Amino acid sequence: MALVLPPRRLPLRSALRSAVRPVLPVLPLMAVVALLGLPVASGGEGGAGPADALSALVVGYCAVRLLRERRRPLSRTAVLVLGLPVPGLALAAMNAAQPGEGIAGLGRYLQIFVLVPAAVVLVLRGRPDFRLLAWSFVALAGWQGGIGVHQYVTGTGASYQGEDIRAVGTFGATDVMGMATAVSFGLVCAVGLMLGRRAVRERVLAGACALALLLPLALSFSRGAWIATTVTLTVQLLLAGVRRALKAGVVVAAVCVVLVGGFGVGTAMLQERIDSITRVTDAPDQSVTDRYTMWAAATDMWRTRPLTGVGLKGFPEFRDGHASLALSSGSDTEGAGAAFRRQPLLSPHNMYLLVLGEQGLIGLLGLAGGWLALLVCALRGLWRARTTGGRGLECALISCGLLVWQLVDFAYADIGGPSTVLTALCFGLVAWWALVGGDETAPAAGTPAPAGRTSPAQEVARW
Repeated sequence: MALVLPPRRLPLRSALRSAVRPVLPVLPLMAVVALLGLPVASGGEGGAGPADALSALVVGYCAVRLLRERRRPLSRTAVLVLGLPVPGLALAAMNAAQPGEGIAGLGRYLQIFVLVPAAVVLVLRGRPDFRLLAWSFVALAGWQGGIGVHQYVTGTGASYQGEDIRAVGTFGATDVMGMATAVSFGLVCAVGLMLGRRAVRERVLAGACALALLLPLALSFSRGAWIATTVTLTVQLLLAGVRRALKAGVVVAAVCVVLVGGFGVGTAMLQERIDSITRVTDAPDQSVTDRYTMWAAATDMWRTRPLTGVGLKGFPEFRDGHASLALSSGSDTEGAGAAFRRQPLLSPHNMYLLVLGEQGLIGLLGLAGGWLALLVCALRGLWRARTTGGRGLECALISCGLLVWQLVDFAYADIGGPSTVLTALCFGLVAWWALVGGDETAPAAGTPAPAGRTSPAQEVARW
C-alpha cells in the first residue's frame, strides 16, 4: 500500500515573498502616489512634501545604481528627449534676477520634467509594472474623489460663491486644482484600461471606476480640468476605434443624464460654471479677467527678452511692471479647514506663456520639443500595438491620454502645488511607453539580440 503524503504547503513568509516580489520594483513609485493621499498642511504654499521627498529618494537610488553598474540603460533617443529641456533651464537659471530663486526653480523643473520621468523609465520593467502604476493613479483618484464628494455633500469643501462646497480632496483650498488633476489622471487611466485588450473582469472594473470618477470631477468646479478631460477622453475613444467610441459615448451620456436628472447634481452653480466656459470672451468673470491680464503680462515679458526671458521664478517680480490695472490683488481662498486669506497671483496660469516669459524661446522650444517628441513616439507605439494584435493597447491609450490631457491643461494651468509630483509621474509613464514599452520591434524577453545591438527594452530589463 503506497503512502500518500499531503501536499507541501509553502511557509507564510515564502508565500508573502512570492506575492510581493513582482510588485517590489514598482512599489516606491506606488508609494509616491499613495503619499499624495495624505492631508496637506494648512497654510502650505505648495512647497516640497512627503511625496516629493520620496521621489527624490527614488531618483537618488537610480543614480547610485547607475554609478555602481557603470552601464547606460537609457537609449540615446531617451537621453536626447528627456534631456532636451536642460540647456534652456540652465540658461534661464543663470539669467534669474535672484540666484537663489533661479536655483530653486531649476531644481523644480528638473524634478518634474527630467529626473523623475527618467527614474520611472528606469524602474518600470514591463507592461505589468506600467499597469500597476496606472491602477495606483485610479486608486488615488478614487480616494481624493470620495473625500471631495463628502466635502460637497457636507459643506466642508473650499469656498465657492459664498458656500463651502467645492471638492478639493486633501489638497486644501490653496490648491483647488490638486484634486481635479488627480481625479482626471485616474479617469484617463481607467478609460485606457477599459479600452485595452485585458480580461473582461479588469475592463469592467476599470469602466465602473471611470464612471464613478465623473461625479467628483464635476464637483471640482474646475473648467480647465473639464475641458482637458473632455478632449482627452474623445481622443482615447477615437484611437481605440470609432465603433467603441460610439458605444462609450452613449454610456457616458446616459450616466450624465442620471447624475443631472436623477441625483440632482446639476445645481444652479454647476450649470452657471458650465455656461461660463462659453462666456470667457463676452462676459468674463474676475478670475478670467485676471488670467487674461497675466497672459498679456507674460507675453510682454517675452517681448523684452525674446530668447532667454526674464529668468526662472521671475514672473512674480516683473508682473506688476507688465500687467494692466485690470489685474486684481489676488484670489480669495477659504474653507476645507483653512481660514480666509488673500492668495497672491504669482503665475499666469498658462504653462506655455510662463515658460515663454521666464525662459524665452530657447526654453519653450526645449520643453515643448521634448513633449512633441514624446507624443510622436507614443503614437508610433500605439500604431505598433494595434498592428500586433492589440498587445499593450491599454498602455498606449493611457500614455497618449495622459500626455494629451497635460498638454491641453497647460493652456489653462501651470506647475505648482503638492500635486505637481503627480505630473512628474505622469510624464514618466508617457516616457516609458514612448521610449521603451512601445518598441515592439525589439526581440522578446529572453531572446538574444544580434551581436553588437541591444534594444532599449532589454537594456532596462537587464538593469
